Amino acid sequence: MKSFLKYREIWLLAGIVVLVGLISARFPGFADPANLRQVFNDTSILMILALGQMVVILTRSIDLSMASNVCFTGMVVAMLNAAHPAIPIPVLIVIALAVGLVLGAINGFLVWRLNIPSIVVTLGTLTIYRGATFVVSGGAWVNADQMSSDFINFQRAAFLGLPMLSWIALLVIALFFLVMTRTQIGRSIYAIGVNPTASVYAGIDVGRTKFIVFCISGMIGGLAGYLWISRYVIASVEVANGYELNIIAACVIGGISIAGGIGSVGGAVLGALFLGIISNALPVINISPFWQMAISGSAIILAVVLNARGERRQGRIILRKAEAA
Repeated sequence: MKSFLKYREIWLLAGIVVLVGLISARFPGFADPANLRQVFNDTSILMILALGQMVVILTRSIDLSMASNVCFTGMVVAMLNAAHPAIPIPVLIVIALAVGLVLGAINGFLVWRLNIPSIVVTLGTLTIYRGATFVVSGGAWVNADQMSSDFINFQRAAFLGLPMLSWIALLVIALFFLVMTRTQIGRSIYAIGVNPTASVYAGIDVGRTKFIVFCISGMIGGLAGYLWISRYVIASVEVANGYELNIIAACVIGGISIAGGIGSVGGAVLGALFLGIISNALPVINISPFWQMAISGSAIILAVVLNARGERRQGRIILRKAEAA
């Protein structure tokens, strides 16, 4: 499994380099370090969300409500900031994380205790959370002139040449890498994806672990809610509408198997970066949005095919070992 993951990530990274090279041939300034830093910054929110989705998918589940979580949590913190601009930004971020955690816990509880398939649960909460955004806001928007300067400028502040948003993304990437490679919960997540039945015999509480991963994805959605609103300086019911497809696409392109158990932090980040490069570059070289959608869709299909072939290859190797034994 490890060799396959490394192989996949290397090829994905090579594909990104080739893509940047092709774009630079037509638009030479695209490969400038300053522009690449901007592309990374533009893709940071997608990277963060893809990591939250990754831990859910690894357990053979899915969270379709992440974008609605972003919308609801973003509206809550935007309204709080508009009503009480003196609230410090770190406190608002903690509130965003807490609200996202509650929304994720609702998903996790329904999947864990009621044993409802995650796709059914999150398809329902997708609309519930977005509807709740309308109820909380009364259908009104929170605009830039209602937000405090600190709320807007916190993630734009530069440190060592990078905006704070990029540093937040790097911090989240580092935390997920440590959790997935150095902790018991990370090993349990992979084990459940590989074989849930064997995980039970190994002493892993499958239901509780799934609850935890939905809580993680909820907190990530909450964090992204603040980052999204402060970046685009508008909060409305339409925020991140349909963005759950981009999040899942980033995971699939990054080699996260929908069947569970296969994937890595690096793959999710590279998958998001691939989509970010496409969305940033294609408008610059005058390719229509329809072709952008076609290219992204083709990349997703190719990624699914590669994932499926890699998983079959693993299965055949195991079978040979069993036969030899």
